[in-house]
This record gives sequence, structure tokens and C-alpha cells, in this order.
Amino acid sequence: MKAITKISRQITKIDASELDLSEKLISLNRVAKVVKGGKRLHFRALVVVGDSNGHVGVGLGKAREVPEAIRKAGVTARKDLTKVSIAGTTIPYGILAKFGAAKILLKPASPGTGVIAGGGARAVLEAAGIKDILTKSLGSSNPVNVVKATMLALANLRDPKEAVARRKAGLEVEEIETSG
Repeated sequence: MKAITKISRQITKIDASELDLSEKLISLNRVAKVVKGGKRLHFRALVVVGDSNGHVGVGLGKAREVPEAIRKAGVTARKDLTKVSIAGTTIPYGILAKFGAAKILLKPASPGTGVIAGGGARAVLEAAGIKDILTKSLGSSNPVNVVKATMLALANLRDPKEAVARRKAGLEVEEIETSG
């Protein structure tokens, strides 16, 4: 299985004001810049938002104070919402995605399995509303890259019914790949 490195289809913008979104802080880092007078402290927050019904977004915010960094990350996450294709309580098929040095493998699981994932991937999958899934994080364990790889994998999932309908509509394989 080849790792996906970019989104292969057009993403439509989702209006966050219509959804009931919950916000979760994944990581908070203190970043120090050493200058002549000492250290200048800044904070970096990684936040995931989702409605547990197939909509999820992640955001990264940086500021001098913690609450401001979290607020900025939440605003960014609401701007970049993605619709996730869900089949029951899991994903329709397995997928491998890569962002930076982080790779993540997502596999569908039978009902009752739960979310078998760690760290940032778990937060993203729970925010999306996926209840049963198997994951394996490969390569880098950097939370930012793992979360972005997870989002990349979820954004590239297609609904199998839509793919079959396009094929039955008489489109050639090349036309299907370019249109979706």
C-alpha cells in the first residue's frame, strides 16, 4: 500500500456556525527564544474540533499567553473543517497517509472494537465520530505531523457508494480520477 501525501479531491468549505462543535487540546508546547535580555517565552497549541458526526478540523495557534494560543488554534481548526466518510461506526476501507516523517495506517474494525489509537490520532478520530478503528503510527511521533497525517488520511477517504455510482454513470477511469 502506497502512502498518500496530498489530498486527491476537491474539498468543499463547511460552515462551522451551523455545527455543534466540541474542542479538545492535543498538545501545548512552551517555546523559548533566547535574546540579549534573556528568554522570550511563547506557547504553541494544537487543537482539534469536531461534531462527532463526520466533521473534523485541526488548528495550530501560537501566542505569548496560553489562552490566546488555544483560542487562535480553535479559530484555525474551525476554518479548516473536513467532511469524513464514515461507514457505520468505522471507516469504509484501510488507508495509509504520510505527512513529513510521520505515517499513519488506518484500518476499519468490527463493531465493539473501540478506537485503538494513541495520542493525537485518537483525538482526531474521536472528534470525527469514528467509534471502531485500528491505527498504527509509523515513523515520527511528533504530535503535529501525526495529527496532520491522520487528517490527510481522513480527507482522502471516499464514500464507496459515490465511487460506484460514478463508475456506473459511464465515466472512464481517468475521468473518475480527475473529477474526484
